[in-house]
Amino acid sequence: MAARGKPKVQKQKRVKGSKTLSKNPNHIPLGKNRVNTEKKKKKNKKIPKADGDSKAPVLLAATQQLQFFLDRFQSANGIKLSSLELEGFKDTCIVDLSQDLTQDASNLSKHLKATFGMSWKETLYEGQVLEGKVVAGSPSVLVISTSALRSLELLRGLRSLTRECRAVKLFAKHMKVEDQVSLLKGRVNIASGTPSRIKKLIDMDALGLSRLAVVVLDMHTDAKGYSLFTLPQVSGEFWDLHRSYFHQLLLEGNLRLCLYGPIGGIELKNAVPSDE
Repeated sequence: MAARGKPKVQKQKRVKGSKTLSKNPNHIPLGKNRVNTEKKKKKNKKIPKADGDSKAPVLLAATQQLQFFLDRFQSANGIKLSSLELEGFKDTCIVDLSQDLTQDASNLSKHLKATFGMSWKETLYEGQVLEGKVVAGSPSVLVISTSALRSLELLRGLRSLTRECRAVKLFAKHMKVEDQVSLLKGRVNIASGTPSRIKKLIDMDALGLSRLAVVVLDMHTDAKGYSLFTLPQVSGEFWDLHRSYFHQLLLEGNLRLCLYGPIGGIELKNAVPSDE
């Protein structure tokens, strides 16, 4: 069985005038990203700042989402990335979702189908482990939320994609680690859970990352205005998970982030501006 857990950093060959290609044999080609196919107009739009104490959530364009994510990353880790380091993060790191559909739980399956394009069925729906192609316990989509209840809500929006291959619940509430390890011994296309349990299962080599193509970050805010990036303890667990397993994949172009849902105005107000 293929080893799972923390991905090894692989050197990539770069041909002059060409893009870096992934060497991951299980790499999943995604549908076209509009950020990559549309012509850019002058400069990217800056993140809109919230007026006063407004907490009204807003939808950001993909380029704004990347800037927002990097701002939150720097703030959470107490660092300031240089302009050279920021250049390593391309606009295609972010999934550019359709503006024709609302970003609520019920539409998540439609957004994911559009993201994976023609390959959505074999990647998200089919349920057989394929030797050398589909490794057991390695989802292609990982949904990360602040709580078990929110994870379940998003999973309900994915039911149309999980009839042949059930999604795996990766949270601690009413779920034993041993049971989750057993579930991860079969094919997994979609998994949803909380940062702490997800990291624990990766650390145990139970949850693999060889097929991982999209990480959906739930931007839902609770009654107090907290989100995945700001909820005490959970936010720290998320950034620990990101630093350990996702950051390098993002830089290598082997992973896309999907910031799903409107972003709370209070978070925009507290965002730290990146270097120009």
